[in-house]
Amino acid sequence: MREVGLNTPESIDLQRLFREMLDAGNRVCVMEATSMASAKGRLDGTRFAVLVFTNLTQDHLDFHGSMEDYFEAKRRLFAQAARAVINVGDQYGARLAAEISDAFTFSAHDALGGIELKLRGHFNVENALAAVAAARSLGLSEEAIKRGIESVDRVPGRFDSVDEGQPFTVLVDYAHTPGALESALEAARELTRGRVICVFGAGGDRDRVKRPLMGQVVAELADVALVTSDNPRSEDPAAIAAAVVDGLDLDVELDRRRAIERALECAEPGDVVVVAGKGHEQGQEIAGRKHPFDDREVVRDALRRLKAPA
Repeated sequence: MREVGLNTPESIDLQRLFREMLDAGNRVCVMEATSMASAKGRLDGTRFAVLVFTNLTQDHLDFHGSMEDYFEAKRRLFAQAARAVINVGDQYGARLAAEISDAFTFSAHDALGGIELKLRGHFNVENALAAVAAARSLGLSEEAIKRGIESVDRVPGRFDSVDEGQPFTVLVDYAHTPGALESALEAARELTRGRVICVFGAGGDRDRVKRPLMGQVVAELADVALVTSDNPRSEDPAAIAAAVVDGLDLDVELDRRRAIERALECAEPGDVVVVAGKGHEQGQEIAGRKHPFDDREVVRDALRRLKAPA
């Protein structure tokens, strides 16, 4: 496995990687096609057998400037795709599907047709439907599709359960936008008759407009909320937290480890604790340095200490 600094390498490096994969015997590559990679030309020259549009919610406006420019960066990629799979349950997806007459479409109202999905949450149903539609567009058999979807029992850092025998549920999720937080917290609410407790923060040197929107979502959907540091990068963590709180009645604990510990300490049987923002990430970017930090391991360590006899 090769460590890559960019989510999407520069175009010439990406094509070189494709060549290396082909020479090594690989015949299929699944990758994320990001809006920034599109805008920066990193996907120039890449042809997609199938390209999937899942949804578009507020993010990256520090780079794109507006939602229309963000949408355009996604839309232009479909000229490079032999087949398009589009979520028409999303307003931007519906717009895109209206322009691509032969697109394969799906929405959250569709059924999985007898496929038993092990992943929890409404958004995971949408993701599974996207995968099913993409597989069908490529001509895979229904048996192979069913077998593939049913083989997945977790996605690291995506609504990822951490269980140390505690009487409440703990989920680590990558949600770091207003829309993603809304989906994660609504899914968490479906899992409990108790409380939803949320630990979250906003990243530094990124879209500042979304920060108070994230606070509003959590204030509305969580019973207990702790605003903490995410990846502050070059910014002051306290200033980021203040922008998230923006006058709301939200508690602030800038030490992320301590915020997670406090959330777990106050959790009661039947509650759901959602630790949001970093998901699968294994480091925290502070003042130009990446410090080791894995939400899943921090949660696990804290749960073990809570269980340990006094």
